[in-house]
Amino acid sequence: MANGAKIVVDHASKLFLEGTVVAFRNIELNVRSNELLCIVGPSGCGKTTLLRCIGGLLTPSSGQVLIDGEPIRSPRAGVAIVFQHFGLLPWKTVVDNVAFGLKIARLPREGVAERVNHYVQLVGLTGFENHYPYQLSGGMQQRVGLARALAIDPEILLMDEPFASVDAQTREVLQEELLQLHDRERKTMIFITHSIDEAIILGDRVAVMASRPGRVKEVLQVDFPRPRDPAGVRAQPRYTEIRNHIWEELRPTVIM
Repeated sequence: MANGAKIVVDHASKLFLEGTVVAFRNIELNVRSNELLCIVGPSGCGKTTLLRCIGGLLTPSSGQVLIDGEPIRSPRAGVAIVFQHFGLLPWKTVVDNVAFGLKIARLPREGVAERVNHYVQLVGLTGFENHYPYQLSGGMQQRVGLARALAIDPEILLMDEPFASVDAQTREVLQEELLQLHDRERKTMIFITHSIDEAIILGDRVAVMASRPGRVKEVLQVDFPRPRDPAGVRAQPRYTEIRNHIWEELRPTVIM
């Protein structure tokens, strides 16, 4: 494993349609234990496909993905994925949605209830336990999805633009909550986003991807101490430097 990394993407490529469509090519990337790595890049650069390969939902066409030194060819216990569009079961309440993965794992009923209550409180949904998804705002639905992922106590949390579908104000609140969750839970996290600002606010490092073919152009260290205050981070001259640098890396791939 590269420098004791938790996750290693080792010269991985993913092609579709008999090799005529390249999602990404020859990617090398590692994620450290307990790190929050953000991946930012334009549409079509293969971010989501890469995340699905790391989660075992897809298999690379060449190269490999390893977790703790073991090649990943299918979904693995201890890895949870939070998607952009929530994926909640509309006929189940908040509590039942959060408990879904635990019941599949056949945990004892008492243990399920205790863990569900803990994570419902942790994401700020106390009082909404018996509500259905249609009765919740978009931000609250995303909190349910996050609580469901955390409830199975994963070692690794993969997030595919989880805040993209909510309004700007809710997005900032969710960013603050994710920072607090990461400080408390210390999970290894990969967070995909189109937002340079979001990547800098959240990430210990930022992997900048480009398209045609999808590839990692650069991985930047984000050297702001934790715990982080997003407003304080944005006020730092270093924030502006990092943001401008990432934009200059991305500009050629998004302006035609």
